[in-house]
Amino acid sequence: MADFDLIRVEVAYALPHKQKIIALLVEPGTTALSAVQRSKIADHFPDLDIATAKMGIFGQSLGTKGMDSADKHVLHAGDRVEIYRPLASDPKDARRKRAEKADSAKPDAALNETDNSATD
Repeated sequence: MADFDLIRVEVAYALPHKQKIIALLVEPGTTALSAVQRSKIADHFPDLDIATAKMGIFGQSLGTKGMDSADKHVLHAGDRVEIYRPLASDPKDARRKRAEKADSAKPDAALNETDNSATD
């Protein structure tokens, strides 16, 4: 296959202290998972398990909301495959804890109310 038949895509992964974006030329019909494997990005991140990693294209998670899974999603020229880190905590649980903390920091409204009604 000639170079002019290839499409350019990128594979990206980031840790808080290190990030890597690898540009690739791949054949039309290449899947997101295949591009990640070809990029050899895991060589730069020994703890990265491509087989279990969540992936997306420009912030759209693969395998959700009608998008094909990484092993079926066919890339288009200019696509960036993003490999997502596992979540440190459940987002719903984190929001709940923040709300509880904010509620506990508020003064008790019942204790601060004054009776402004006129007495007869």
